[in-house]
Amino acid sequence: MHPLSDRLRRIIRDDLCLEGQVPLHTPVFRGREWDYVKDCLDTGWVSSVGAYVDRFEAAMAARAGTRFAVATVNGTAALHASLHALGVGPGDLVVCPTLTFVASANAIAYCGATPLLADSEPTTLGLDAAALDDFLRTRAVRRPDGLFLEGRRIAAVLPVHIFGHAADLTALAELCLRWDLPMVEDASEALGTLHRGRPCGGVGRIGTFSFNGNKIVTTGGGGMIVTDDEALARRLKHLTTTARVKHDWQFLHDEVGFNYRLPNLNAALGLAQVEALDELITAKRRVAAWYRRALAGLDGVTFLDEPQGDRSIFWLNAALVEDQAARDAVLAQSNAMGIDTRPAWVPMHELPAFNAAPRTGSLSVALDIIARLVNLPSSAWLADHLPVANDLLTLSSV
Repeated sequence: MHPLSDRLRRIIRDDLCLEGQVPLHTPVFRGREWDYVKDCLDTGWVSSVGAYVDRFEAAMAARAGTRFAVATVNGTAALHASLHALGVGPGDLVVCPTLTFVASANAIAYCGATPLLADSEPTTLGLDAAALDDFLRTRAVRRPDGLFLEGRRIAAVLPVHIFGHAADLTALAELCLRWDLPMVEDASEALGTLHRGRPCGGVGRIGTFSFNGNKIVTTGGGGMIVTDDEALARRLKHLTTTARVKHDWQFLHDEVGFNYRLPNLNAALGLAQVEALDELITAKRRVAAWYRRALAGLDGVTFLDEPQGDRSIFWLNAALVEDQAARDAVLAQSNAMGIDTRPAWVPMHELPAFNAAPRTGSLSVALDIIARLVNLPSSAWLADHLPVANDLLTLSSV
């Protein structure tokens, strides 16, 4: 048995005394979820208009440090609408990491554009700004109408904050400013993560979030767009509401829009969840501190810690093992024991839909991470089972 598998068995079964299946990540409902959802049912406000949508949007704008927020039916819809609103269209390229969930690349494809797949940094797992800058300096051509690669416009940069850790937003923001490219942050996995004190999602021109059932905050299914640009926020609200022109009774639509509205019922759940976000982050950081201690000194195993100067939410705690064979052994052994572990995603350039997409160069860092990474059970409720002494091990910036 691989040492990581054996250690997981010991700390989860023996130390925490957890029996049965231990899931990778499940939600926690301890706030006003029942009250808010019941209010929707009692009043009949369950569809795509209602006070909870407005309150949820306001709460999310505050968490992201932006002026505006627009709720959507899921995180992919948030990405698609954002790229569309920025004018991304057929023939365009959008820089995107190969190490990401497929929704990032799908949203680009929905616009008729193509991902320009890029490598990752080993410490943040996010888009490598320095490597991308080198590529643009040697390959891209500036024209009066934009930045081009082999005749195709590079329309945006879409960094992804992986597993709750922030990409290097400082370097990426400087790069986007230098090359006059809008940045759309995919912060689906990083609600509450801070990069040098700034919330992920609130640094780029637009930020997007997901509230899928496995996220730190869930609405069952849902998404959010955040921005400081008032005109852009108005356009996004219009686009995601089927481009309907406001009228007391007529159904007028002035362009092709999207039915991407989040129901009030889901927003009620999301509002209660956001109200408890600080408590959830504290719990998840306690779990991360416990894993760091438990895995310390384990031969061939490295705990994936937060980047220096950042505060991660550790959406998924991850360990790096020696090689792909070791990773596969840990995955097989731990899952056979009823302890859910998962690999990183198949890289975008290996998926049939995107294997012909252009690349910024070698994707070797991303491939090395994918070959060796194992995600560990990371639900916030695991903190309930930790010994009180673990409070002494919490991360310094909790």
